[in-house]
Amino acid sequence: MFLFGDLANIEVVDVIEFLGTIAFAISGIRLASAKRFDWFGAIVVGFVTAVGGGTLRDLLLDVPVFWMQASRYIWCTVFAFVFVLFFRKFLVHLNNTIFWFDCIGLGLFVVVGYEKALALDYPVWVCVSMATITGIFGGIIRDILINEIPIIFTQELYAVACILGGILFGILHYAEVDLLIIEVATAIFVVVIRVWATYYKIRLPILKGED
Repeated sequence: MFLFGDLANIEVVDVIEFLGTIAFAISGIRLASAKRFDWFGAIVVGFVTAVGGGTLRDLLLDVPVFWMQASRYIWCTVFAFVFVLFFRKFLVHLNNTIFWFDCIGLGLFVVVGYEKALALDYPVWVCVSMATITGIFGGIIRDILINEIPIIFTQELYAVACILGGILFGILHYAEVDLLIIEVATAIFVVVIRVWATYYKIRLPILKGED
């Protein structure tokens, strides 16, 4: 009953958030599996990967933290864990599994973060910032928990992809494009930038110390 109550009045942005939560949770759980975490540890890593960015976003926006208002985000993480558990052999043999789920989650969460700030009437620069935070912060927490350097500091155009995606959302919204088109276009744009930058190894210059 509690779960079904959560599912009332679902909107498009909620569906996007569900898909992003599942995608990020799967990426976190797969990475935890590669590090040989136990079941509980894998679920924790998957959950913080999925909700970490949105948690910081909501705290900064001074609104109730989204996952504390509905149980469905926990269920999304549980679903992701069961999915990995039953299809782990397939996922292991699927090249770049973590990368693809991470890309998908990134694109979807940029949309969610921008719309959350937009609904609160914040200016464009804040909306872009919230889109970026929603996309990247869960991955930062994940990498810290598994004792890795956060990928936003080492991989190709990770945070930059979020920023550009947020800017695209703002431009299309200003042009009064249909919201669904904006959401789809922004998510795809972020994913394409990540894939393009990774394929061609395009990254920001490395800051070097003294020789």
